[in-house]
Amino acid sequence: MNENVRLTAWVRGRVQGVGFRWWTRATALETGGLTGYAGNLADGRVQVVAEGGREDCEALLEWLRHGDTPGRVDGVTEIWGVARGGYQGFEIR
Repeated sequence: MNENVRLTAWVRGRVQGVGFRWWTRATALETGGLTGYAGNLADGRVQVVAEGGREDCEALLEWLRHGDTPGRVDGVTEIWGVARGGYQGFEIR
């Protein structure tokens, strides 16, 4: 079953100022029309919140960890939760 979930991921490395959020948004939309956002954090990480089917969120997480991303990803920490809704598309913050 591909129930809707919320993935929150914190991506560390050289991920700000390199187009990482834009690519994350494009990948989230291509993967399965996920909703949510990618935003820069003050400590240099990017926070990604994605809601949609579990398989689609898992595919996005795999891309964040091992995909051909802009910049350099040194690691990703994630938590899973229940989808809450409220997002209109996938934003860059």
